[in-house]
Amino acid sequence: MTRASRSTLLLSFNLRLNLPQRAWDLRPLRARGLKCCALALTGAAALSLAAAAVPDAPPALIDLLKGELNREFAILKNKADPAPYYMAYEVTEEQVDSAAASLGALMANVHSRVRGVDTTIRVGSADFDNYHPYKGSRGEFTMFAPLSIDNDANQINRTLWAESDRVYKLASRRLLQLTTDEQLIAQQDKTDPDFSSEPAAVYSHLPEKYGYDMDAWAGKVRTWSGEFNKHPKILGSSVTFRAQREIKTFVNTEGSAIQLGSDLFRVEIEGSALAPDGMGLSDFAGFEASDPSHFPADDLIQKRVQDLASMLDRLVAAPPAEPIVCPAILSGRASAVFFHEIFGHRVEGHRQKDIEDGQTFTKMVGQKVLPDFMSVAFDPTRKAEAGMDLIGAYEYDDEGVKARPVTVVDRGVLKTFLLSRSPVGEFAHSNGHGRRQPGYEVVSRQSNLIVESSKQVSNQELRSRLIEEVKRQGKPYGLYFEEVSSGYTTTGRRGLQAFTVVPLVVYRVYPDGRPDELIRGVDIVGTPLASFQKIIATSDRKEVFNGYCGAESGNVPVSATSPAILVSEIETQRKQNEQLRPPILPRPEVN
Repeated sequence: MTRASRSTLLLSFNLRLNLPQRAWDLRPLRARGLKCCALALTGAAALSLAAAAVPDAPPALIDLLKGELNREFAILKNKADPAPYYMAYEVTEEQVDSAAASLGALMANVHSRVRGVDTTIRVGSADFDNYHPYKGSRGEFTMFAPLSIDNDANQINRTLWAESDRVYKLASRRLLQLTTDEQLIAQQDKTDPDFSSEPAAVYSHLPEKYGYDMDAWAGKVRTWSGEFNKHPKILGSSVTFRAQREIKTFVNTEGSAIQLGSDLFRVEIEGSALAPDGMGLSDFAGFEASDPSHFPADDLIQKRVQDLASMLDRLVAAPPAEPIVCPAILSGRASAVFFHEIFGHRVEGHRQKDIEDGQTFTKMVGQKVLPDFMSVAFDPTRKAEAGMDLIGAYEYDDEGVKARPVTVVDRGVLKTFLLSRSPVGEFAHSNGHGRRQPGYEVVSRQSNLIVESSKQVSNQELRSRLIEEVKRQGKPYGLYFEEVSSGYTTTGRRGLQAFTVVPLVVYRVYPDGRPDELIRGVDIVGTPLASFQKIIATSDRKEVFNGYCGAESGNVPVSATSPAILVSEIETQRKQNEQLRPPILPRPEVN
């Protein structure tokens, strides 16, 4: 499956350093508003004020970027054919401290700091350039080139020069291929422009540095991970603390100069086990904050480790699920993933321009796409919701466009799409959703998805309506999806327009009053347009799901918040059973 036709929502935290990642893509992340010292600047000189105040200080990174950008753009404009009309550098620096433990033993204690640059060059014109989408491709030019972390001017300038030369050659070669393709020439009068005009921005916003004791955190994760020693059925487990600071510096030939920073602290708990029939089982939990002082008390985190281990023991003993179509309730977190997968990806702007994409909603602006009691917005300016931080928040996107809230669906009616600087139909300008992981090209991506409902009932009433619906349909039971791990969707025209959501904790809800029954091995499957029509009502309390979404422009942090939803019909299938063999040797005794 190509990157253009499939998207996954991962729960991995190892995205930017090319560390091992899981197959899926969503995890819970909680973050509060950053403690920041913001300074709006009025000129490029102001951005280098700190460096200028210290004699013999190395040049500020942003000054090095602007200087080399202006030099190279002037030369290419005068001597190159075809000439570029736009250039940009985006430098990403990430500092990470992490400590991981398993069964009471420290397994890793790592500090890393990396910096690299992504280079964008557009040749031709804004109407038609080297990024023009054709045959499922927009062109891939950048490749996150490593940069000096101590502002060594010689290394930085030489890397920018080499990357600009490499990217220009690729860009001009692709433009030549596009302009000589007879089939594409015949289609040109029907296409949207390739790049929009946006105002330049000069801005700096860096958070304070928070103090944290890595030795103390290493001791905590060792203690917490030791809880798994009490559960012999759990075959794998870990507890990890991770502190991550990311700083992005962006300049372009339109005059933008932006420097932004963010901090994220995370405690991650995970475990795995094996059912008697060989089915692999897993569960996880996480705590996230923009300040380590925002974490729950240590005893509460330890209690969460104990609860997770107990749930894995229960899942090992739980019966396997059977495929069924029946009424169901999706918790707020499960519903958040549901909307991210079946709706969010299909309103990303670049998909509306790709003729190989399914284009579910391309011709539906102004039409009803959801029940009239539901609205959906994407708001990267919102930093918290329902008492949790939203990790999909940012101030400027990866094209230097200021973030803004976007109401995509208003009372069931589709109003617009998520837009980067690639115009779509009547929507000529970006709405601040051009995003990427370092090393990838920017496309339109989700930020903070916010589901609103005017048809709300209490959780108790929602459960009563579920039981009524089960009885009305004559089903043996309904389902309650409490926890999910991830999801993925296919959007390519050649494939089935389908989605999968991967639950972790699922219960059968019986209409005769029997206690709910925990089951294992369930996947939610379906197609988007049919699924939307099944929503009957929602709860009156929102929940948040945070994670990393992997698609064409790599893994980016996203959030989704939603009330629980009652659906009249949902389809499930059995999870694949790997039929793994249990350990042959007996487990060693715990010392």
